[in-house]
Amino acid sequence: MKKELRRRIITSIVLIAIVLNCLFISNVSWLFLLIIVSLICWFEFINLVKKIWKKEIKKISPIVLSFFFLSLFLYSAYILKIQESERLVLFILGVCIFSDIGGYVVGKSVGGKKLTKISPNKTISGTIGSFLFSLFPAGWMIFNKYAVWGDEERLIFYSLIISLACQLGDLVISYFKRMAKVKDTGNILPGHGGMLDRIDGIIFAIPTSFIISYYLL
Repeated sequence: MKKELRRRIITSIVLIAIVLNCLFISNVSWLFLLIIVSLICWFEFINLVKKIWKKEIKKISPIVLSFFFLSLFLYSAYILKIQESERLVLFILGVCIFSDIGGYVVGKSVGGKKLTKISPNKTISGTIGSFLFSLFPAGWMIFNKYAVWGDEERLIFYSLIISLACQLGDLVISYFKRMAKVKDTGNILPGHGGMLDRIDGIIFAIPTSFIISYYLL
């Protein structure tokens, strides 16, 4: 258990370092990272689809739809960086990370009624924890008087929306993993599984944030 936890921590540190460097070095490095990550996620999803449906005709729709959705994720993440700011991207990622942490910590500590059969490990208490923890980045931004998405009430509200999108993304990928009868989408990340396992919520949260920035504000 300790060895597995150590691997997860080391992998997380490496991932954070890569993301921060690519985000702040240049637009090109950020775009390159997004392309690599999106392609890895797409191939992992294709492998899931192949395990679920044996007939080629049934595989086409989910594969094509996943390609367009990942393209939307890539486009949204890139535009948010170059037209908004690195700070906004970090804020969105922070909401997703704290949402995941809150779901895990509160879900494990409190337990209680299961949220859905799609993902047996998820509980209602964990969902509440995700929403509550997602407000920490917003609180930090407000405390330091960083201007993101207008007034404080709006920032808090949109943080909850991002957390919801993050949790829905997690459930969607969990649904496909359950149908494919696998625990992880891959093994590219030691201690974490596949790339899609790690950023499933972020893939949904980034386009949601893009809509907030360009259509709701």
